[in-house]
Amino acid sequence: MKHSLLPLGGVAAATALLATTLAGTAQAAAPDWATDPMARNNASAVSVINFWAASNFAALKKATVYNPDPGAPRMKVGGGFSPDGRPGSVGPTGSQKGTPSTAKNVNLPRTIGKVFFVVNGQYRWCSATSIQGRYRNLVATAGHCVYDPGSNSDTLDKWVFVPGYYQGKTPWGIYVGKSAWTHYDFANYEDYDKDYAFVTVYNGVAFNGVRQVTKREYSRFSGPKWSRGSRYHILLSKDVGRLGDNVGGQGFTWNQRTGKTVYAFGYPTAPHPDGNRPYSGVTPKYVYGKTSGKEYVSPAHKVEEHVGLKGALTPGADGGPWISQYSSSTRLGLVNGVTSLFGDQDGNDRYDLVTSPYFDGETADIYRKAANVWSGRIVGPNGELYR
Repeated sequence: MKHSLLPLGGVAAATALLATTLAGTAQAAAPDWATDPMARNNASAVSVINFWAASNFAALKKATVYNPDPGAPRMKVGGGFSPDGRPGSVGPTGSQKGTPSTAKNVNLPRTIGKVFFVVNGQYRWCSATSIQGRYRNLVATAGHCVYDPGSNSDTLDKWVFVPGYYQGKTPWGIYVGKSAWTHYDFANYEDYDKDYAFVTVYNGVAFNGVRQVTKREYSRFSGPKWSRGSRYHILLSKDVGRLGDNVGGQGFTWNQRTGKTVYAFGYPTAPHPDGNRPYSGVTPKYVYGKTSGKEYVSPAHKVEEHVGLKGALTPGADGGPWISQYSSSTRLGLVNGVTSLFGDQDGNDRYDLVTSPYFDGETADIYRKAANVWSGRIVGPNGELYR
């Protein structure tokens, strides 16, 4: 949280100003949070599903990484962090019995996947994770993967989350975003110190086979469909239930001290600034280590207090979770950050740093608001999508 100091010489003036304000019409301070609708009703959610599912998920396959801030800034290092209250946490859900193993490889979480959206007519994606919520319908990612930094508070169009996405395959279904929650300062001022967002999603949609139908049935059907000459086909949908019931949900923690080990997961794909491209973006990757006890500063992004983690992830991983207390057995832990920016600290044109906003009490308040919002289902009893 940012703090501003008032010079001692201004105390008298400030006191007079306060008295004047109290004497007049009181004006409430702006809230710390901002929320915006995405697919606000079934009709708009259906149009989003139809868009991404058309022509055997052609739009999903066409999407490319979203990187609104190309380049590798050399970030300045500041002081330490000052939590705005007591530390706290919410446990994960969906824990499964782990299988004992002597292998040293880290089992990737089932909760991670890609968020897809449209910005400036282009199909784009970022990384994200399912996170614990009252209705098991919540996704955590970077603010810039939900809100368009180029147009203030506008949310990105046709937003969906696909856990476990792999080359057009949607193993646990597609989850359409219903409402978005972020910090007021990011939604209105693109302040990357608050570059995080929580999105409620409808129940997942999977597809349950193609059926040839009559012209009348075709015209009345709500969902993906196509015709060839006098032949009419519909793609039946299936409600696969709530996100957290299918893949689990990571826990959440805030106001934690730095210097703890975290795993940062995501789908890196963009090249390093020197053109080297070590990742394909097809499968998730991770880096791990102890978060820096220093603040990272990037004036171009209004960043004054990011947390840093050494690692060579590249864009595409942005929005991916930073998970502390991660268990490779249960594949669950506590989210205490999301990848926001990438930096080159030694100046060799290779990314060697990822940063995240510091999750404090304000972050926790926004999380709680989002975590208590219900969404619902969009598939009808006969394989149709509700209008």
